[in-house]
Amino acid sequence: MKLEPLVSIITPCYNSSDFVRATLNSVIVQDYKNWELIVVDDKSNDDTCKIVEEFTSRYRNIKLISLLKNEGVSNARNIGMLEARGKYIAFLDSDDVWMENKLSRQIAYMEEQLLTMTFCSYKRINEEGAVISRQIPVPFSVSYKNLLSHNMIIFSTSMTLRSAIGDLKFKKAGHEDWIFWLDLFKKSEGGHGINEPLVLYRIRSGSVSSNKLKAIGYTWKILRENEKIGVLRSMYLFSKYVVATVWKRLK
Repeated sequence: MKLEPLVSIITPCYNSSDFVRATLNSVIVQDYKNWELIVVDDKSNDDTCKIVEEFTSRYRNIKLISLLKNEGVSNARNIGMLEARGKYIAFLDSDDVWMENKLSRQIAYMEEQLLTMTFCSYKRINEEGAVISRQIPVPFSVSYKNLLSHNMIIFSTSMTLRSAIGDLKFKKAGHEDWIFWLDLFKKSEGGHGINEPLVLYRIRSGSVSSNKLKAIGYTWKILRENEKIGVLRSMYLFSKYVVATVWKRLK
């Protein structure tokens, strides 16, 4: 019988008490069982740690790391990656929810096709957990060049071969997830999409993704400073980003 590869799930938390229980429960019910869950709390001042500790007391494969200082999601994810032991790393934000076959579907696809990274389609939910969109489709594959004009990868939908990540770290910047994929895809084959809604992606008021002005500023900064792209090409890519963002919100 073939041994199922270990998946390390990394969940950064900060004041997530309203949502983290549903997030962790969505891991517990996975039909794929060989996983470890590393929850990194970024100095929450609510009941997040207390809730997570309810799970760590019942499940040996769930670990809580409580940070003494709030340093942001990039730092929390980096610490989680240092603790990861799995062949694969899957990121799950503390307010999103997985369908019960999320891990099994991605593992089967990646093992069969020998893929470095996969992601999947999703549906949006609101703060109360109600579905507020239809399935958001994803492309069959995404390269570095594709990703420059628009980040179509929701972080909680991703799974990546740990050896492909290597010593790559998250940078402290707006749109740190997008920068991470750009940096990864520069040295890998890119990612492959699964057009099945295996994740519920929560839209929260006040989140970075809902702050359009910040998102615009971050996007321009990534193109010009992180990727060192010239002004004219940056303007072209930026216009594609705006169109893609508007189109996505209409779905």
